[in-house]
Amino acid sequence: MNLSTKHLFLALFTVLIWGLNFIAIHYGLNGFPPLLLCAVRFGLAALPWVFILPRPKAPVKYIVGYGIFTFVMQFGLLFSGIYMGLSTGLASLVLQVQVFFSMGLAAFFFADKPGIWKICGSLISFAGIGIVAFHMGDSASLIGLVLTVLAALSWSAGNMFSKKVDAESPLSLVVWGNLVAFPFMVGLSFFIEGPERIVSSLQNISLPTVLAILYIVYLSTHVGYGIWGYLLNSYATAAVVPFTLLIPVIGFVSAALILNEPLPFWKIGASIFVMVGLVFNLLEKYILKAARRLKPKVKRTPS
Repeated sequence: MNLSTKHLFLALFTVLIWGLNFIAIHYGLNGFPPLLLCAVRFGLAALPWVFILPRPKAPVKYIVGYGIFTFVMQFGLLFSGIYMGLSTGLASLVLQVQVFFSMGLAAFFFADKPGIWKICGSLISFAGIGIVAFHMGDSASLIGLVLTVLAALSWSAGNMFSKKVDAESPLSLVVWGNLVAFPFMVGLSFFIEGPERIVSSLQNISLPTVLAILYIVYLSTHVGYGIWGYLLNSYATAAVVPFTLLIPVIGFVSAALILNEPLPFWKIGASIFVMVGLVFNLLEKYILKAARRLKPKVKRTPS
């Protein structure tokens, strides 16, 4: 079922929010170290909303697993990857390989074996990531790439836990997942970044940093996930998920226009590889259906 005009607008609006979120992360990291920025994000995303939204109906271990992988590890690694030199545009692209990690983990844990088109899509997309790795000019950027790939893997692992959780609303799972992540990230920031750096960052907080945090927490998390969950509950997943293909496009364009990031040919080529691979994965059902339609029918002659 195709999206109505109203819901099409909501889908495009959500993708726009998430694409521009990488710009907000960039400005947030100018004022806060990555783990502290994550901790503040998790705290504001969880409180006071956990007192309003009911806890998802699932064993605590699944909610904890979801919070650790989807938030602590994914965003801790993503923010650190950008902080270590990976451009925001490339980060928005590389993170999309979580689709293929999710596919592999689903095959391993749920016996949901991928078809040949999904396997081909994975290979094509990872060729694009290989192009990115080949053009990393310094060790910091390469570390940033590795951390962002691990962030994508963490996101896909979190997806496996979300399959085990029966949340009354998608936003409640996000809020409670952030509550789980908050103390973990506070501890990591304290021991890795140190109390002096934390205090200095909080004392010297700037308006751009505040605005970036507000965007990351309330627009990207609450508004974005709230609308997305509503759309997924209203339509088939295949009708909604392909809109995520626009996220790296928005990420690249916004980074070039707002942050003046260069857009050389190899970035465009890597994007094409990743996007084509995603199309193979997300639209496999339609590709197979079209192939069956084009297959010539063999007429049987009477013997």
